[in-house]
Amino acid sequence: MERTRGCLEKLDRMLKTLHHQEADRVPVSDFYWGGFLSRWKEELGLPDDTDIYDYYDLDWQCTTPNMDPHIKNFEIIKENDEEVLVRTGYEAVIRKKFADPMPAFLSFSIEEIEQLDDFSFDDPWDDRRYFSAGDNQIAGVGDGFTRDIPAWIDTVRSIYPKRPVFGSICEGHEQLWRIIGSENVMMWIGLYPEQLGKFIERLGDFLVEMTKAQIHAAGGMLDGMVIWGDVAYVNGMLFSPVYWRRWFKPIVKRMIEVCHGANIPVIYHGCGNASSLYEDFIGMELDAYNPLEAKAGLDVVELRKQYGHRMGFCGNMDALAWAEAPMDELERYIMRKLNAAKGGGYIFQSDHSVPSNVTAERYEFAVNLVRKYGVYPLKLGVHDIPELG
Repeated sequence: MERTRGCLEKLDRMLKTLHHQEADRVPVSDFYWGGFLSRWKEELGLPDDTDIYDYYDLDWQCTTPNMDPHIKNFEIIKENDEEVLVRTGYEAVIRKKFADPMPAFLSFSIEEIEQLDDFSFDDPWDDRRYFSAGDNQIAGVGDGFTRDIPAWIDTVRSIYPKRPVFGSICEGHEQLWRIIGSENVMMWIGLYPEQLGKFIERLGDFLVEMTKAQIHAAGGMLDGMVIWGDVAYVNGMLFSPVYWRRWFKPIVKRMIEVCHGANIPVIYHGCGNASSLYEDFIGMELDAYNPLEAKAGLDVVELRKQYGHRMGFCGNMDALAWAEAPMDELERYIMRKLNAAKGGGYIFQSDHSVPSNVTAERYEFAVNLVRKYGVYPLKLGVHDIPELG
């Protein structure tokens, strides 16, 4: 499948950025809440099928294969005009109220630590994960509710000619809490650290094989990989960094090695403030960290001062400022962030995803500002921070 000239330019832009080289300009892309996309289309008078990645000619896009431990269609427990209750391939029961932004996890099939020994995983290489349409929890139950999602490979093929396409995979904790629930994760780390750790090792084998299988299934069409891995909140780690290093870090390390072995760069998406792990990620040669939540006290300019170009950064555009700051203040905010792009190594995005309280006008203002002033060599005028030159 041939790629357009514009796509090849975006790929060059992304690869140079992730290798800490100055490309033609700073890359721009994002993740989006469904509520924002609906508002954006309405405010701009766009057709319902308008693709925001096409509309703004964005620089990369992420895709999500079926990561459910058990490949199966959702079991509908209850459904009406207001909500739906489903049991997914994670064997979790989830309530999705259509008016609410996120679903509620009601129960999990694993309630006792001893049950982990009998929990099985469908083959990570099963073709249905990549080549068949169907239900899957991560892509289907979130701020929206979608069933019978097209085959992952069809999505990859649809993006590949237009922009760099990234696959994605959960790391150990991101997969674990969906199987046993966040409360049990926290409690069992304290009560049964070794027993839980042994299951995490088995879970890691499954996820690493899925990383390999996803790359193979794409047949050379993946330009990068996103590892989903929330292990922190606004004030720091959800659990001890010591435990993370003992059980979860080896999984991430193996994933990065698999991707780098296929010449695929890796962006790790971890919410909250996990800065206590940044040196670990640098040691694993992670290409970039996302989303650098501003509300967790993270500032990409300060991070660049602290870590230099040992790791790339992706994100940190405060969504609250994007939605509420006066326009002159918003401009100063964005221009300051662009200092982190000196020498490459920075992708402009939100500090999580673009929410519905951001107007189409303010979204366009930010994108156009970065497109105008994010051209190399950067000329930031009064916003320039010389020590980052």
